[in-house]
Amino acid sequence: MTRPDFTVTPNTWEFLRDPMIAPTGFREYDARWQYPGEINLPGMTALGLGLGTQMHRRGIEPVIAVGNDYRDYSLAIKNALVLGLMQAGIRVRDIGPALSPMAYFAQFHLDAPAVAMVTASHNPNGWTGVKMGFDRPLTHGPDEMAELREIVLGGEGEARTGGAYEFVDGVRDAYLDDLVGDFRLSRPLKVVCATGNGTAGAFAPEMFERIGAEVVPSHTELDYTFPAYNPNPEAMEMLHDMAATLKASGADLALGFDGDGDRCGVVDDTGHEIFADKMGVILARDLSRLHPGATFVADVKSTGLFAADPELVANGAKADYWKTGHSHMKRRVKELGALAGFEKSGHYFLAEPVGRGYDDGLRVAVEICKLMDRHPGMAMSDLRAALPETFATPTMSPYCADTEKYDVLDRIVAKLVAKHETGETVAGRQIKEVVTVNGARVILDNGSWGLVRASSNTPNLVVVCESSQSEAEMRAIFADIDTVIRTEPSVGDYDQRI
Repeated sequence: MTRPDFTVTPNTWEFLRDPMIAPTGFREYDARWQYPGEINLPGMTALGLGLGTQMHRRGIEPVIAVGNDYRDYSLAIKNALVLGLMQAGIRVRDIGPALSPMAYFAQFHLDAPAVAMVTASHNPNGWTGVKMGFDRPLTHGPDEMAELREIVLGGEGEARTGGAYEFVDGVRDAYLDDLVGDFRLSRPLKVVCATGNGTAGAFAPEMFERIGAEVVPSHTELDYTFPAYNPNPEAMEMLHDMAATLKASGADLALGFDGDGDRCGVVDDTGHEIFADKMGVILARDLSRLHPGATFVADVKSTGLFAADPELVANGAKADYWKTGHSHMKRRVKELGALAGFEKSGHYFLAEPVGRGYDDGLRVAVEICKLMDRHPGMAMSDLRAALPETFATPTMSPYCADTEKYDVLDRIVAKLVAKHETGETVAGRQIKEVVTVNGARVILDNGSWGLVRASSNTPNLVVVCESSQSEAEMRAIFADIDTVIRTEPSVGDYDQRI
């Protein structure tokens, strides 16, 4: 295998011939690049050859399920990846255009030992990448990604005989059948289905209709130019649009999905967005009644209510806060035998007997509809209002280059730990502890907190704050955390601010 060369530039003879891959695209738990500026099609073939080589080195049966999201360049990128996999002697089972959770489902449905999904997830157009995994329902974590990076960038991919290609039809229908099962709503439910013109538009409206919901479509036509907004249910632009459609239609709730369908955003009947961690607490309350003593994993960006909510405590639920990232969370849910994992970004990991442990925005949507069906006299706003009140920021992401962000974060974490050790305050309160499992979560003496970590997918830091007391305290926490962040001159502007 030719060692990839990042100095190759577009519109040259070499760009059409030689693999070009930016090393920064190998991230903590998936691979993601700007295309074609950071990877070319020969580079994607080199990635496929490397992934196939990794399978052989690990003794994995050489069979892989492969899919792609609905972007104009994803099919070409998938075909380049498939070529590399076949060069490595892998038998490829192509499920066609898909959601990421449909690809994960295909691992079970086709009994495939490996999966590779070509998607840029919720990133804007111009990005591409691959989510991949061997040990279902898990996907590559840092160790697997480091190994793959070494194989690919080191030119260690090995060509073998035995590669083959098969297109497998019918997986979409099997996936929808699996989502819906025998569930039918027993109460009227009018649902805004928002897909931002992304891949979920080919799945979600039909799914809601099959369970008996009245569907109000919102940007459900497939259009890979994303003319309305980038499909990202964590972004306020999408949530506000969902709220406007809900108010105009009189719907009971709005459910929105990201570009590859593994995340779900929620707006209640009053037009109030419910961030995924709070929605997770609502679901955990319901699930812990059905499964007393259950363990729930929450990522470090999530609300403190998973540990403090009186109803969860009364149901014997146990909370575990863990690293942000779909691969980290899937792995932790499996390790602990947890019933579910919840991530503030909108990933939900529903394990047996509810789901299979992977993140699936459409599975979550069905479970939310089941939740509503079990509470026939209540609106979603009632379930939200029943939670203890906290005041949280959206997820905010100041720019920081991929090549610098981890070093920058290390210095910020050290400064925040030093504030604790020297008895300094944040928002006028004593710091109870600084949890450094994934960045720094600064926890105050009243349970309020602020977090800063590095994004695993984009050139950003990530900042989230929550107060158990007031919006004013939340803003004060942010101000003090941001003051520390601003000691690093390479940190740029926020994508959104409170």
